[in-house]
Amino acid sequence: RYLRTLYLGLQSRWQAEHRRRHFYWRMMFESADISMLRLLEAFLKSAPQLVLQLSIMVQQNSIEPLQGLSASASLVSLAWMIASYQKVLRDSREDKMPMSYKGAVVQILWHLFTIAARAIAFALFASVFQLYFGIFIVTHWCIMTFWIIQGETDFCMSKWEEIIYNMVVGIIYIFCWFNVKEGRSRYRMCIYYIITLSENAALTILWFLYYDRKTTSDFNALILVCVVSSSFALGIFFMFIYYCLLHPNGPIFSHRSVGCIFRQEPPPLPGSPVEAVTSPPRSLPRTTGGERDGAPGERDSCVPVFQVRPCAPPALAARAPRTEGPVIRIDLPRKKYPAWDAHFIDRRLRKTILALEYASPTTPRLQYRTPGAPQEVLEYETTV
Repeated sequence: RYLRTLYLGLQSRWQAEHRRRHFYWRMMFESADISMLRLLEAFLKSAPQLVLQLSIMVQQNSIEPLQGLSASASLVSLAWMIASYQKVLRDSREDKMPMSYKGAVVQILWHLFTIAARAIAFALFASVFQLYFGIFIVTHWCIMTFWIIQGETDFCMSKWEEIIYNMVVGIIYIFCWFNVKEGRSRYRMCIYYIITLSENAALTILWFLYYDRKTTSDFNALILVCVVSSSFALGIFFMFIYYCLLHPNGPIFSHRSVGCIFRQEPPPLPGSPVEAVTSPPRSLPRTTGGERDGAPGERDSCVPVFQVRPCAPPALAARAPRTEGPVIRIDLPRKKYPAWDAHFIDRRLRKTILALEYASPTTPRLQYRTPGAPQEVLEYETTV
């Protein structure tokens, strides 16, 4: 995947002008997939290793230089992967505002301190209650997995793949918050961090009541308790900094988001359909086995590659209605049906979309029914 991403990136610079954007978007989608795999790898490997190393340090009441360096690298990799995936995911979608580097740095600090507090609380409790710690982790993972499944995510193609994906994301939820569903997430995030704060406090208090006084002094124990509480407080502080000042959609307390994405869309022009998204279809980079030889279609008429996207959308009066090219009409509202039914529909549409992509010089469009508007909303991406 790394070599493929490098190949697509080089092609986006070496190809002719009308094909650069085609390879650029393929590179961005491949980069987003790589970031997801690195994120899962980090939390399946580095996170348990971090808890184990911290638990050994607490039991031995000493820190080896190489041991401390390894634990620090594991902690930084976890926070780095979360922020990296969020930035790459936003960069790979034209319907999302890109995340600034300041926002990425603040998000790294946010997850760094919250994961550090979580890992230290786990290590303290595991150093005294090994069996109960295992029971607690399994219970928390089951609850988080059930919570994610109830949210009806639509990441995979089949319901069993989706359940396995939710089970893996449940492991991430053991350590930190990770948004897996479109839409507002502030209430779910508040619930998660209230649960996390309660668990951290309970685990730390139980360790403080039953820790071994022979190996750890009362002063060092008090310092560890202060480290857990202050680290979690710093993480929440940076989280508020990110959402209040550096979120790509603007401050969460503002009446109207800043940037290209508004909470209330402008009214459509009379006599023309509403074009909602102009990003390439998700099925194009994820389902074709090799590179297409034909022209990528109308997506190449966009802005040049690597040009900064404007904050203001282009004038609607200058945009002509797009009526050319194949159109797939779906007599269902956009994502108003259950997630598992969406997988069934998308699997049936996959062959049709691929056939039209190869047979037509233009990208096929999807039309979803909108009950509350006389016009149809034209979408260019599906849940595939």
